Amino acid sequence: MFDDMTFRKDLRIFSGNSNPNFAKKICEYLNIDQGQIELKKFSDGEIWVKFKENIRGRDVYIVQSTMPPAENLMEMLIMIDAAKRSSAKRVTAVIPYFGYARQDRKDQPRVSITAKMVANLLTVAGADKAITMDLHAAQIQGFFDIPVDHLYASPIYTSEFMNKIDNLAIVSPDIGGVKIARSYAKRLDAKLVVIDKRRPEPNKAEVMNVIGEVEGKNVIIVDDLIDTGGTFVSAVKALKERGAEKIFGAVTHPLLSGTATKNIEKSEIDKLYVTDTIPLHESSSKIEVKSATQLFAEAIIRSHNNESISSLFDVDKS
Repeated sequence: MFDDMTFRKDLRIFSGNSNPNFAKKICEYLNIDQGQIELKKFSDGEIWVKFKENIRGRDVYIVQSTMPPAENLMEMLIMIDAAKRSSAKRVTAVIPYFGYARQDRKDQPRVSITAKMVANLLTVAGADKAITMDLHAAQIQGFFDIPVDHLYASPIYTSEFMNKIDNLAIVSPDIGGVKIARSYAKRLDAKLVVIDKRRPEPNKAEVMNVIGEVEGKNVIIVDDLIDTGGTFVSAVKALKERGAEKIFGAVTHPLLSGTATKNIEKSEIDKLYVTDTIPLHESSSKIEVKSATQLFAEAIIRSHNNESISSLFDVDKS
């Protein structure tokens, strides 16, 4: 729990409906009351927002993950607009999971770069700053015309595995995740393994080749998100076929759509660790949740005090 109370008067934290427990835990860690806000829908489904306290001249943080349904994003935009129109001094969008991040490039004709569009929407709504965690691609920060503090879940997981598992290899499930996997490998003094995969169509992946030695090793698959679980389960199968011993997962955002949870339960993985950036709607004996709220709370208080949060950027820069 945070003890310094000098910030209490000017800092206010509000939550949308996508992940209210996340904001609650942040406020508990900072030992402050959560801001009061009224969110409701009209009979036709339109979202209506009202701040139930005076926020004029205050530093406002709005906590909302923007995973589907799309109304989570719309709710965030309306809350930001309402805060700006209520004369908040600064409005920060705290987005534990930044939805639409996978649509970050024009990889085929006549498609939207939706991640850029969402960044524009947040800026136009009035956000002065954003705080998020483990973007699907780090360069998405450049889509914003406002400052972005990009946090990483790696300190949560490295502390979980440090000095607890021997003969370890870190696995990136695709080429794009090599940088993050390398940072885990460096901190855990482990070998680095990469899976070369082919994706014939969205949400379907075919494991092609495992680059690196996994026979007789305990492995940790690290990734930013898990959606249908197809890529993840295929990776587990491929690693087992190549002689891996225990297999763990360290994934930040548990979208877990469709039959993903059941697929993981049936797989040969020993344990999948995820964070609470997205609330779980289905439990599994093989899935364990680690909270990211302390990292976000530290980022919020340092942002409020205009202090550096670079120590929270726990990722290999090489």
